[in-house]
Amino acid sequence: MIERALRRIISPIDATLMWLVLALLGLGLLTLYSATNENPSRVLAQFGNICVAILLMWIVAQIPPQTLMRFAPPAYILGLLLLIAVALLGDVRNGARRWLNVGVTSIQPSEIMKIAMPLMLAWYFQKREAVLGLADYGVAVLLLAVPTALIARQPDLGTAVLVASAGCYVIYLAGLSWKIIAGIIISGLASMPLVWSVLHDYQRRRILTLVDPSGDPLGSGYHIIQSTIAVGSGGITGKGWLNGTQTHLEFIPERATDFIFAVYSEEFGLIGNFLLMMLYLSLIARGLMIAANAPTFFARLLAGSIVLSFFTYAFVNMGMVSGILPVVGVPLPMISYGGTALVTLFLGIGILMSIHRNRKLVQT
Repeated sequence: MIERALRRIISPIDATLMWLVLALLGLGLLTLYSATNENPSRVLAQFGNICVAILLMWIVAQIPPQTLMRFAPPAYILGLLLLIAVALLGDVRNGARRWLNVGVTSIQPSEIMKIAMPLMLAWYFQKREAVLGLADYGVAVLLLAVPTALIARQPDLGTAVLVASAGCYVIYLAGLSWKIIAGIIISGLASMPLVWSVLHDYQRRRILTLVDPSGDPLGSGYHIIQSTIAVGSGGITGKGWLNGTQTHLEFIPERATDFIFAVYSEEFGLIGNFLLMMLYLSLIARGLMIAANAPTFFARLLAGSIVLSFFTYAFVNMGMVSGILPVVGVPLPMISYGGTALVTLFLGIGILMSIHRNRKLVQT
């Protein structure tokens, strides 16, 4: 009886995905302990976040993709309404209006869109699969543009990038022509002067700082300068766990969250970075295999978008910490401290496990 109960608990879990995730979480807890100056309370708090996230992952993994598809329009509409409520009634913190007070707590509705957006677009393309035309891609772009603009207006450029990329992956995977994609890229480059004119001052400073961080070494350039010093000082093998000087002398800002990759690089070096990248690439490869074997068009689009979003998370975070991308406030998946982003990531992993569990046994 106990064995049967264990099988029921374990059956929704994809072992390969789970082991890769656990390896990343283990590295994350080790790095967090060092980043917080060996503070066990922060590590225990993150462990609690992990337990909640894994529980939600397990619940979602048991929901069939057909049921998830029915949730897509309500989730999107709810997320959109909450974003509008934030714009009108949201709390302002540190100059940004991103949170909505719901009585017992405050929520950040933009996080909902990280899952609701690919769900909605995958649902839309599934419904239009038989008659898919250029106009349908236009509707999809509109569905993507409205919430992305609301998030960017808060302002929250990091989350806007993640939501936009998740939607763009669905549109691309749905079969958008390369000629159209090339035209969009050219149009985007041509519109850069207009984009620059509507950016907030702090966003312009981030881009200028990327080009020349030494122009304001104690202000906007401080983050990039200190993080690149930490990454470079790790060398081949790193300085060793708990021995990072940039970390423990507190030169690295936001070292437990957005800049935790600088802590990891300093202590584990190039070899550690190679291991981390192999784990991410293995996770992405496993996810793409699940997407390729998905039973429906909806499931393939959704799985592909979720997997490529993991790549976006990791690439953008490593890029901004290494000084090759502007600082946009994107956490390093499974490594950075924080509950909200972790829950969002694990919801995505749960969806992947659901799609894998309900795959076709015989391909036709």
